[in-house]
Amino acid sequence: MSESSQRTLSRRTADAPMAAVVTRSRQVLSKQPWDVIGVVAAGGSFGAAARYALGVAWPTAVGSFPWAIFVVNTLGCALIGVLMVVIEVWPVHRLFRPMLGTGVLGGFTTFSTYAVGIQELVAADAAHTGLIYMVATPVAALVAVWAAVVATRVAMKGLHDETHG
Repeated sequence: MSESSQRTLSRRTADAPMAAVVTRSRQVLSKQPWDVIGVVAAGGSFGAAARYALGVAWPTAVGSFPWAIFVVNTLGCALIGVLMVVIEVWPVHRLFRPMLGTGVLGGFTTFSTYAVGIQELVAADAAHTGLIYMVATPVAALVAVWAAVVATRVAMKGLHDETHG
């Protein structure tokens, strides 16, 4: 076998694993639930835009408690609690949960901005406020989701009792 033929064969052999990866990637992509990905993206853009608008309407001064993001995360967690109960009780379209839960509420809530807010408070010599914010946000978020689940279950039971005598 000539040296040129050996080089060509070596290149083809080296490229074979890559070709298998590309083929496998195409197979995986062709099986993706593009409708789910689409509603998550659409919902996420809506949720992120709502969060941004709230942040613009309720700006935070340097070194002060970031109330807008605190409220966003607490409210978003409460709404996730409501959503969890609603989809458990009512039959909903299969795209309802990914659009509202992962999309809208995932885009609305922001624990990355929460982390940056803590960092900014510390940098602004407001470490005490940063510590309060660091502890208060997850506590408020967990209490909000729990309270929303309980309240929604009570409300749903009340609706069920009213309609079924």
